[in-house]
Amino acid sequence: MGVLFCVFCVISFYSFDYFRDQSTTQQQDDWLLQEQQTAEKKEAEKNEAGELNNQVLMIDLKGAVQKPGVYTAIASERVIDLVDRAGGLTDEADEKQINFAMHVEDEMVIYIPTKAEEGHVDFSTNITTAGGSDGGKVNINKGSQEELETLPGIGPSKASAIIEYREKNGPFKAIEDLMSISGIGEKTFEKLKAEITVK
Repeated sequence: MGVLFCVFCVISFYSFDYFRDQSTTQQQDDWLLQEQQTAEKKEAEKNEAGELNNQVLMIDLKGAVQKPGVYTAIASERVIDLVDRAGGLTDEADEKQINFAMHVEDEMVIYIPTKAEEGHVDFSTNITTAGGSDGGKVNINKGSQEELETLPGIGPSKASAIIEYREKNGPFKAIEDLMSISGIGEKTFEKLKAEITVK
């Protein structure tokens, strides 16, 4: 009887040790799979961002620059890059009214005002794109401050935050990205999602 008990204990010990090792191995496999999926997701996002940044854009630059005209650009470039490419500003240009840090977009028209226009020109109104709205929807990548404020739950401060976000991070890839902005949660998004687009 004592021998049988000892045999039972030995079998139980090795069985427990085996299943413990199996459980540990499974946990390690799950962790490795999760890490691999995370790495693949990051790589896909990186590639997508790279494709967007390398997209060729056409920009119409007008006003007080040395060489006004239509210029090619990529999504990562800003107004300052286009101004430099146009030979810089003229002596009459009013730098105080220009947002040099603004990201450029395809089919954008940029008008550089002169000092003589001071007090009469708002630089934000001199930036026009292929359209701020689509079928009644507001394009959050192109909509002006005023257009964004027409959306449910979006006041002046949130409209400014949307514009600031896209200037710093580039265009929104999906309408759901709007929830990345502080103050725009699921409830606000539900109210306006039918009225916005990113295309």
